[in-house]
Amino acid sequence: MSAPILAVAMILDALAGEPRWLWARLYHPAVLIGRAVEWLDQRFNRGEHRKAKGIASFAALCLAALALGYVISVLPGGAILQTLVAAILLAQKSLADHVGAVAGALRLSRNDGRQTVARIVGRDTGGMDPPAIARAAIESAAENLSDGVIAPAVWFLVGGLPGLLLYKVTNTADSMIGYRTERHADFGWAAARFDDLLNWLPARLTALLIALTHGGLADWSGIRRDAALHRSPNAGWPEAAMSRALSVALAGPRSYGGRMQDFAFVNPAGRRNAGPDDIDAAVAVLWRVWGVLLAVVVLIAVF
Repeated sequence: MSAPILAVAMILDALAGEPRWLWARLYHPAVLIGRAVEWLDQRFNRGEHRKAKGIASFAALCLAALALGYVISVLPGGAILQTLVAAILLAQKSLADHVGAVAGALRLSRNDGRQTVARIVGRDTGGMDPPAIARAAIESAAENLSDGVIAPAVWFLVGGLPGLLLYKVTNTADSMIGYRTERHADFGWAAARFDDLLNWLPARLTALLIALTHGGLADWSGIRRDAALHRSPNAGWPEAAMSRALSVALAGPRSYGGRMQDFAFVNPAGRRNAGPDDIDAAVAVLWRVWGVLLAVVVLIAVF
């Protein structure tokens, strides 16, 4: 039953995305999840035994997600509700729109590009030159293709709506408290590790789909090698595949909190002068991979 629902949800998401008129009036589920994570962080991330408190808080959040997904699934009209929730929690159109907007802004000016890319990346953008802006947008496209499209689809196929909600809760918690900072190294440990686990397969599947649709399978060993250079155990895979699809170098040095960090380049032999046209090409990659994923989901639904 999951595959037919997912196919319809993917099409709805691709057509409607995240309409502003709706989410200006209602709370987006991701916002509600974020508020729950924030409340747990403020309430329990203090005093002693922060790691144990973090594990317990995250486990409670996961159980709530699974229970809510199950309840929605068994309600009258559950298939329609599941389709709508899945469409809301998929991020194909919004991702393509946000990444594509960086190309348009960068064509206007460097400052417009900086301001626009700052909406989709967490690094410092004030000192970026045009190639750095383009690389940041392309990296965001690759990583969020995995986190926002492939992974939710995979976990919906595996576990229905409970599986999808479990993934979204985990991914949101990781993005908020999964950092190795003094405040969150212990409390966010469970969320970060579980997010790594849930993204292990989708990240590699994303890389495979990018390579498959852009003639990169012959260089799979290079993708695997460059993925290992990335600071993340999972994000390097879609970035390595995307870098080869576009023939550009990605990652590399960037600044966080005013501190420059010397990260390795992914596909270091690629071009380092990425620009707006490369961002547009990355958006085209997103849609080509989406089309193949939809075809696979439809085949699963049929057979």
